[in-house]
Amino acid sequence: MKCCLFGILVCFNVMVSDVESSQELIKKMSISFLKVLQECKLELSVPEEVLQSLMTFWNQDTDLSHRELGCVILCVVSKLDLIELETYKLHPDNANEYVKKHGADDETASQIMNILRGCEIKNEAITDHCDRVREIAKCFHGHMHELKWAPNMEVIINELVATKAI
Repeated sequence: MKCCLFGILVCFNVMVSDVESSQELIKKMSISFLKVLQECKLELSVPEEVLQSLMTFWNQDTDLSHRELGCVILCVVSKLDLIELETYKLHPDNANEYVKKHGADDETASQIMNILRGCEIKNEAITDHCDRVREIAKCFHGHMHELKWAPNMEVIINELVATKAI
């Protein structure tokens, strides 16, 4: 009985550790993303409600309904070279490299890429680029919450403020 209980505790600790490391990965990617956001904010004259949505992006109840949100995300991912500008689709090699650069192992990077590709395919019928990117972001947001990988936005904002990135 003790052996079985110990095994369950070890499995639970591994699962919690995996979630925490995945949250850390998504946090690092988000900080990198939000640093580039500052450039796009100046270029696009982003409305305050859209900025608020981006600054609270990982909160479960964040309003992700603004079309402009997709335009801003499109600007950021363009600057990060994560999309192919001819097709407005995810650049698989660059996106995979971006995920790994922030600490993902091969398995986690593959899982994130599969989620992103699935979200992209689910929304490929949307012809407006900003709306499509917004829907892809909403889809990714939902998956990260399902996996419990969504990081704490307060921690992200505090890190950005501490490094004077915002």
